[in-house]
Amino acid sequence: MSAVESWSRVMNLLREYAPADHADLPGPATERMLAAAEERMGLSLPQDLRAWLLQNNLDLPEDEVDDDVACCGYAGFPDEGSFFLGIRAMERFYANHPLSGGGEWREEWIPFKSDQDGWMGQFIDARDGRVGRWFVGAPTVTGEYASLADYFDSVAEMLTRIGAGDYPICSVVEGRLVWS
Repeated sequence: MSAVESWSRVMNLLREYAPADHADLPGPATERMLAAAEERMGLSLPQDLRAWLLQNNLDLPEDEVDDDVACCGYAGFPDEGSFFLGIRAMERFYANHPLSGGGEWREEWIPFKSDQDGWMGQFIDARDGRVGRWFVGAPTVTGEYASLADYFDSVAEMLTRIGAGDYPICSVVEGRLVWS
């Protein structure tokens, strides 16, 4: 399954189980936005990441961005403590990653999910499309998922469990994911 197909599955499940959360998500990025970000970042986005952003660019509207936090996004999705980054947030975070300058962060890692402080999150490796994760103060894990599609499949499985009432730390209340 491709990243777009896996993401479509996630969106269908979110629309079914948490329609209010689904309705809050913005539309796609444009090719122009992606090309400009690639130029400023000095690298090409992996095809899966590019295809995903052309489906949903999860940047907050400009007037909702808080400059005092490392990252901004739609709270509560995909989980309680972190959120997917849109292209503006990815670019900003890429330029100011907490581990940059240290021996562990690599220029080819593009963050796509983070917590608000930037202490933990996930990235896609621009060289091979594998997904890894970081947590400041712990070793970085590379290749946690073989692809963005595999990662999105795991999110879809989580949403399926939530919808079935089989995910103890999350329920749906008034069309929104509620984490305990």
